Amino acid sequence: MERTEEPGRMPLNAAVTGYGTVAGPRLSASVGGSESALLLVPEPEAEPFQQWQPLTKEELEVAAGGPRWRKARCYLVLLFWLTWLAMLAIAIAIIVMSPRPVKTPLKWWQKSLFYQLQPDLLTEERADGSGGINALCKQLPYLRSLGIGALILEGPFDKKTSPLNSNATGKRFGTLPQIQHLLAESHKADLKVVLDVCELDLLGPQDVAGNADKTSNFSATHALRFWLEQGVAGFAICDADAAYSETTLLEWKGVLKEFSSEEKERIVVVKQTKDVLPPLKSFSQGNVTLVDVVMRSIMPSSQHILSANEVAVSIETHLQTREEDVWPSWTVGGKASLNLKKLLLVLVMTLPGTPVVRYGEDIDQAQNASLEVGSSDGDTNKSSDTHTDKEKRPLASALFSTLSHSRAREEALLFGSFTFLPFNSSTDNSSSSSNSTLPPILAFLRSWGCVHFLILLNVGPEPHALDPAWAPSLPKAGVFVANTGTVRLGSTTLDTLELRPHEAVVIKLFEAGSYS
Repeated sequence: MERTEEPGRMPLNAAVTGYGTVAGPRLSASVGGSESALLLVPEPEAEPFQQWQPLTKEELEVAAGGPRWRKARCYLVLLFWLTWLAMLAIAIAIIVMSPRPVKTPLKWWQKSLFYQLQPDLLTEERADGSGGINALCKQLPYLRSLGIGALILEGPFDKKTSPLNSNATGKRFGTLPQIQHLLAESHKADLKVVLDVCELDLLGPQDVAGNADKTSNFSATHALRFWLEQGVAGFAICDADAAYSETTLLEWKGVLKEFSSEEKERIVVVKQTKDVLPPLKSFSQGNVTLVDVVMRSIMPSSQHILSANEVAVSIETHLQTREEDVWPSWTVGGKASLNLKKLLLVLVMTLPGTPVVRYGEDIDQAQNASLEVGSSDGDTNKSSDTHTDKEKRPLASALFSTLSHSRAREEALLFGSFTFLPFNSSTDNSSSSSNSTLPPILAFLRSWGCVHFLILLNVGPEPHALDPAWAPSLPKAGVFVANTGTVRLGSTTLDTLELRPHEAVVIKLFEAGSYS
């Protein structure tokens, strides 16, 4: 019996017959679908995860070959070179604008060491024939190796002879052929010779106004020409001589100019014996300098050995009142004890200017400061075979050799600036009445660029340490260059340094940790 379906009710076989089905994304839209058709369609399976990989060389070349990347590369290269050029320009500007020391070309007499010879020590020959000018000629290469650049021959002429002439060599120094031989050997050893004519009556008779006659002036200039032709490098006179006048010196300068060249300039040296030196320039001739070198003594001349206080006062006076008109030259001067002479040698070798060391006093410290060559203090009874070449050689002290070579290679010591340093001492000497006015430590600085040399002088008989608060702008560390007394070696710090009695110390300063 057929079952009648009621309206509004879903037939039992609706799922099979597709009754009331609606087409949709998940359902079958056909009415006559089979019973195996599914109501829901399953989700498609997800693709497996792929790990990121960089572009290959070929892919990168393809990507970078585009116009956008080519422009970017050009801009980056241009930016790099512009930056590099800007940094280079800034570096050059800093170097150019930064203050720097100017190295002034020096004349031969400004770079040289002068070696002063007394005739009495050279003319007295021993019984074996040693000594004298011939012995000195053999030692000239050795003296040159010590850094000596010129010899000053004192008194080679007879002071009673007027005016100076080629026959007035006198018996004290030797004959004219001997002096000519000395000049020739000095030239071979690259040593210049300056004739000391101080206190000689070069101009002959003068009138009341101090003017010499024309004949005397002609004779003097004729003698100058004669010795210049022999190879003499210059002449030394005293400030008290009649030749030290504007008229005479201008005439001499003209003669010297005839024999001068850029490498062999002839000079005039004046020894200052007065407290005030007369004018050194001729304003009537366009501000012409009359002399080339002014030779001054650190200590005043005296018949007695100067005390430590007198030496200290003299040193301090020269350090505080230095004159810069003409190139200075320094000698030790008066008499002092051996310990103070060593201190004064350090002072002379480190002051601005040309050092002048004396024969047998400043270089040699053996045999009571006398040289073996030509020494009259030695034992004349020794046999001739004991005087070997080594014994005849002037034995330079280690102190002199160190100072000489340091001055030759260090710009700060050769032409550096000078600064006087009024240091204080951490040791109180007020209880000592004898040393109450004695400066505890005298010191000065020689500088060139960033190189500094500190020279400390303890003139007194007591040890002194530096006040830790002195000169805070200076580097505290340094290395010993030279000193008197027991040799000091290696580095040091100024805060812990103590100067021994009568000791002079030369220290090259540097920043802490920069020296090895």
